[in-house]
Amino acid sequence: MKVCIFNPEHDLCLAKGRAHYVPPRSAVEFARRDAGIMQVLYPDALCCSVYDIENSNFQFSIFNSVTAWGWDAVVKHELMKRGIAEHLLPTDGEIDIIRTLQHRSTILPLQEDCHEVHSIEDMESLLRTREHWVMKAPWSGAGRGLRWVHGTLTPIDRDWLLKTVATQRCVMAEPRRDVAADVALEYMNGAFFGYSYFKTGSGVYKENVMWSDDEIARHFADTGLQAVRTRVEQWLAANVWPRYRGPLGVDLMVDAQGHVFVAEINVRHTMGMVAHEKIKDNSL
Repeated sequence: MKVCIFNPEHDLCLAKGRAHYVPPRSAVEFARRDAGIMQVLYPDALCCSVYDIENSNFQFSIFNSVTAWGWDAVVKHELMKRGIAEHLLPTDGEIDIIRTLQHRSTILPLQEDCHEVHSIEDMESLLRTREHWVMKAPWSGAGRGLRWVHGTLTPIDRDWLLKTVATQRCVMAEPRRDVAADVALEYMNGAFFGYSYFKTGSGVYKENVMWSDDEIARHFADTGLQAVRTRVEQWLAANVWPRYRGPLGVDLMVDAQGHVFVAEINVRHTMGMVAHEKIKDNSL
């Protein structure tokens, strides 16, 4: 029997980089409330949050397979603490690979005009070439870890930059784009899983547009989406799939002029995968 753990706090845990971390209450409540999301992807499994598991209520011998929304040191530690056998879980080395791949600098070869920033001087140099930038913490998600810079660095911007560089090695800087649409390429175990078309606000995921792969491909046919997908898949084949097997999403931005840009990589399950399965089930 398979047990599937919904841990939407995964991105926060990767940012902390340690096994002993207590996520905010809001993340824990979300995990408990919406663990059924995983059931769409794994209909025959027991789906729950790690916080729902109590030793007195679970017979761990019935589980021969474990998966998670995203693997990190925290969820591994919590599952082992609750009695899940270590051989069913990824190794520490495999989790280190996931964390390394999730660092935003990993996808710099796929991004246009994006830069690693290591100092205030680096960022000020970029501001002399372009007025509007977005600074991003390398490990962050759900709209966190973003700062919009307009012309000059404020004292708060400077403090944030220095603290982020100290804890995450650098800050990523990319031009502020006029984003018209958000699309994603979804993969599972090295194979293309499907497209995802979704809506965001201030960098925060809102909802998926429930379109099929064919509808998404047709709608964005004139943007060069297929060419970007080919380039992404060549890069994944060379740099990711030899090191990692599992769920992965690559988020793309389409600007007002119809150009497609690679935004970020998510080395975990995604809401786009959930939406894709819902659309497929409704079409049967």
